Amino acid sequence: MTSRERFLAACACENLDRPPLWVMRQAGRYLPEYRDLKAKSSFLEMVKTPALAAEVTLQPLRRFPGLDAAILFSDILVIPEALGQAYAFRDTGGIAMAYRIETHAQIEALAPAAAACNRLGYVADTLRLLKKNLAGTKALLGFGGSPWTLATYMVEGGSSDDFERIKVLFYTDRPAFDALLEKLTGALIAYFHLQIEAGADAIQIFDSWGGIIAGPDYEAASLQWIRRIVAALPRDFPVILYAKGTASHLTDQAFSGVKAISVDWTCDLAVVRRTLPANVAVQGNLDPVLMTTTPDIVRQQASRLLESMRGTTGHIFNLGHGITPQAKIECMSALVETVTTWK
Repeated sequence: MTSRERFLAACACENLDRPPLWVMRQAGRYLPEYRDLKAKSSFLEMVKTPALAAEVTLQPLRRFPGLDAAILFSDILVIPEALGQAYAFRDTGGIAMAYRIETHAQIEALAPAAAACNRLGYVADTLRLLKKNLAGTKALLGFGGSPWTLATYMVEGGSSDDFERIKVLFYTDRPAFDALLEKLTGALIAYFHLQIEAGADAIQIFDSWGGIIAGPDYEAASLQWIRRIVAALPRDFPVILYAKGTASHLTDQAFSGVKAISVDWTCDLAVVRRTLPANVAVQGNLDPVLMTTTPDIVRQQASRLLESMRGTTGHIFNLGHGITPQAKIECMSALVETVTTWK
């Protein structure tokens, strides 16, 4: 069984001798080869240059051949940019959008889905390069942000501490909020079709800020739009949903049409596995901070997680969030070795 077959089998909740392994945003800044490339090109230049984006995507697989999947090197904010709202990185850290979405007119002025998708051809070119290079040996994951998560950046004008503006829009002007989410949902549907046609084996939706809205409003603010996206994609295509801080909504997420749910590190993954339907895979959920400790600690904690999942199906081993720039290569090596040799 190839790594690609192993990953897709886990998404289908088939029995495996060990869970497949990949690391969210695995091309992160912890790799010296990534830092060398970053010194010559900006982040956005790398994202928009297929040869560079493909190179960054492949770097972790060269260093850690035991990984079963590669995730496209890109950014969730390419969608707002394609819609007409550019973004940049603040010198002090975080994201700065070119402007805030504050009026109905600004929402109406955003590009139609087809036009936005036409501006993202570089993503398709990157995926085709990767598909050729991987030659069916590893699973290839595309991704995008959820409509709600993207809307937070667009309305807040960038990174936010309190998300006040997006919440006020949701509660005081639902027609405007829904109009924005309609635009985003349509663009994401077109974008995910583009990724699938270019060779993505699975799509991960990052609802990174799903946990900041009041619990009773999660369905209206976020999950209903995710349901619409999944329903518009090819039947039975593997879609993975990661929504940080939404433990109370895991059951609802399981019935959204996705094939797998990625769980953050605050949850007991074995309990989650027993709670969710058997035909929905679970992904996770090692605390990424452990990757900054020692190889022995990583082995111990990864083994504990593996043992807790023994006898279950549909487990994709992953971190409970993205890998950090402070991660140690020796810890990553220990994690790959632990998972790939586990029986």
